[in-house]
Amino acid sequence: MEVLYHQTNRLLQEVTSQDLIRVQRAHSAEDTNDAENTVVQKLDAIHANCNRLDILINKEPAARRANAKYRVDQLKYDLKHVQNSFAMLQHQKQMRMREAEERQALLSRKFTTNEDTSIFLDPELQHHDKLGEANRHVDEMIGAGVSILQGIRDQGSVLKGARKRVQDLANTLGLSNTVMRMIERRSTQDKYILFAGMVIVLLCLYFALRYL
Repeated sequence: MEVLYHQTNRLLQEVTSQDLIRVQRAHSAEDTNDAENTVVQKLDAIHANCNRLDILINKEPAARRANAKYRVDQLKYDLKHVQNSFAMLQHQKQMRMREAEERQALLSRKFTTNEDTSIFLDPELQHHDKLGEANRHVDEMIGAGVSILQGIRDQGSVLKGARKRVQDLANTLGLSNTVMRMIERRSTQDKYILFAGMVIVLLCLYFALRYL
């Protein structure tokens, strides 16, 4: 399991630090397709490895099973984050291609040169570019919001799993509910003692400064 885990983690780091940057910097359609195909193949391999790791977790010793499941869950969370980033890059690329096509179509239009139908091409192009830029920013903000919400949802799932594992570990150690309540009651008592001590010290300082 350790070998497969490290292999999967290495693939994930390669996609994050190399392949996504290559997709972002690609200019020609051929380079873009090659970079995207590489990312898709590696993400599929990572997903398949995570499924295999889920099966291998059950074969781990009971003492190591909780830690192994936490590490695999972290891999899955990182995979979802990378998938969201890749989807956002693809969306931005599609928006740029559509803007280029619209700009080319506008430039290739034929206009009649008479006084009644005369238009100003430069202001229209500037207006079109501003609208396209505003639309792109809105799409980017929506994509970022979706990615953030997905990340928060995934973190919630991971935290719930971690909480359950902590509870299971506490039960394994033999901590009963009565002991837990005694610990909480002692913590509350210590808090009151601390506050009382602080008040007494402040009163002593006050009287010392007032009468001395």
